Amino acid sequence: MTGKIGPGLVGEVLVPIRGGVEAFYAHPSVPGEEIPVGTIIVVVEYSPPRTVYVARAIV
Repeated sequence: MTGKIGPGLVGEVLVPIRGGVEAFYAHPSVPGEEIPVGTIIVVVEYSPPRTVYVARAIV
């Protein structure tokens, strides 16, 4: 997480893909959930071209 996700906020995540790292807009997979910067996440859904829906990773 490089940008906070929360109600009314669009976050940003960096995803390792195609031999590099790309930035995607991120929304919570659970509406209303807040996810702070630095949280390890899992991409739940991809919506072209640059949006993902994410959840906190269980580590």
